[in-house]
Amino acid sequence: MYRTHNCGELRISEVGINVTLSGWVAKTRLLGSMAFVDIRDRYGITQLAFNEETNNEMLSKAENLGREFVIQVEGRVSERSSKNQNIGTGEIEIIVSNLIILNESKTPPFTIETETDGGDDLRMQYRYLDLRRDVVRKNLELRHRLAQLVRNYLSGESFLEVETPVLIKSTPEGARDFVVPSRLNPGSWYALPQSPQTFKQLLMVSGFDRYFQIVKCFRDEDLRADRQPEFTQIDCEMSFVDQEDVLNLFEGMMRHLFKEIKGIELPEFPRMTYADAMKFYGNDKPDTRFGMKFVALKGEDIDVVSGKGFGVFDSVDSVVSIKVPGGATYTRKQIDALVDWVKRPQVGASGLIWVKKDDQGNLKSSVDKFYSADDLKMWDNALELNNGDMGLLMAGAYGKVHKQMSELRLHIGAELGLRKPDEFSPLWVVNFPLLEFDEDQNRYHAMHHPFTSPLKEHRDLLMSNPADVNANAYDMVINGVEIGGGSIRIHDQDLQAKMFELLGFSEEEAKAQFGFLMNAFQYGAPPHGGIALGFDRLCSLMGGSESIRDFIAFPKNNSGRDIMIDAPAPLTKDQLEDLELN
Repeated sequence: MYRTHNCGELRISEVGINVTLSGWVAKTRLLGSMAFVDIRDRYGITQLAFNEETNNEMLSKAENLGREFVIQVEGRVSERSSKNQNIGTGEIEIIVSNLIILNESKTPPFTIETETDGGDDLRMQYRYLDLRRDVVRKNLELRHRLAQLVRNYLSGESFLEVETPVLIKSTPEGARDFVVPSRLNPGSWYALPQSPQTFKQLLMVSGFDRYFQIVKCFRDEDLRADRQPEFTQIDCEMSFVDQEDVLNLFEGMMRHLFKEIKGIELPEFPRMTYADAMKFYGNDKPDTRFGMKFVALKGEDIDVVSGKGFGVFDSVDSVVSIKVPGGATYTRKQIDALVDWVKRPQVGASGLIWVKKDDQGNLKSSVDKFYSADDLKMWDNALELNNGDMGLLMAGAYGKVHKQMSELRLHIGAELGLRKPDEFSPLWVVNFPLLEFDEDQNRYHAMHHPFTSPLKEHRDLLMSNPADVNANAYDMVINGVEIGGGSIRIHDQDLQAKMFELLGFSEEEAKAQFGFLMNAFQYGAPPHGGIALGFDRLCSLMGGSESIRDFIAFPKNNSGRDIMIDAPAPLTKDQLEDLELN
């Protein structure tokens, strides 16, 4: 028997019993006639005590232990004289009577502790060692628990977990596919699924009614902190539902998860239209933990800045502003830093205008030579500044300047400590445009995917005014992170054919790409809809991290490489010949 207990479970109530433990040497402290060794496994740490008087042979063995040696010890549980209240086993230690070295270890390339001296690349190269760290293990334990809760919740709502194929057909819409050559079908290729979208719709046609899957998906796209080439999503589909049915069920699931994992009672999720999200926050996944909503000073129905000789404002169609609480105390140096920040290529703004309202209610701006006190009062009325506040203004084309102001709002919110990781502000964003027009290709693309249905009241506009059609689609957003998105699908063959036509597919192309789905719709497709939630993002949100890599056992780096196993890698000449790729 390698162990009678793990390294995290012994307590003061077990003093006097004999135990066997196995694990890794985390730390050794040599004190002449005594030695103390911390033994670690995934459950915790227990202190081992070696004493010259009780067992000189074991003390000699302990003095030769290196970090990360795998050992087995036998001994008696004893009360510690110097207790450690930071760990569960901190009131006891093991007086070792026998020590066996199960395996020696090289000195690790970084310290395996919560605060490590290893950089990201080094820890990813030795990920199997990084996973021994308590902080990383806890992240994966959270992921495990979250997956269990999701499965139990959905099973309780009559969902069936069904696995869908990994080797599928490449489709032209969406992100780039990862492709796999077929040796048995030379010249033909599989694609790895970006999502199980068409298969889950086919399951609805099959009468399965409620489907879910915690599934791997693949997209060959540029990477960032919240994106990996392979990722996991909670994929779900339901028959005989409308939008309210889907939103209510998955809002309920999310509230359940937060209650179980975080002990937090989330409020009901408010609804916000896509148009309002763009108008007031500049993006379709607004962080509503704090205010600072956009206020238009020049736009469709307001203009309180033009005609005063300031060419920057006169020459654009949009001037937007935000109110910074307490911002009147910003120094010239702080404001210059904000100006430099928005001028970075990642934001691309040309500059910033400010107006301050001091504690006595006096107004001052960076463009006082163009605007009188009465002019600034009009700005003040629009912004509703309080004494001590500052307004920041940006000018440009409507869409571009809103995106730039969105970046600035989030930056200032972080600087002021308003984006608190332990606060959660969820919402649903609804009424997305069905289509977006690509100027370069002179064609429409589906904003979500080609199977999203238009709102019923907009169907008559589909062929005559497609740009005005809103989708029966929805995104779940929490703290400025898109946790998931979905839609009510098209289940009518004629409507689906019109959608393909709008997207520029010929009848032959549509049949070649999606004929199997169109054929299935001829056999009684029910009304259906669903959602896909980013499981990695949900884990990182609940774990308080901005990077999903912290919650994936073996992640890729920012270049899409696994530097531990050195992948991707070239194939051998024989492999290429087998695939007829040489």
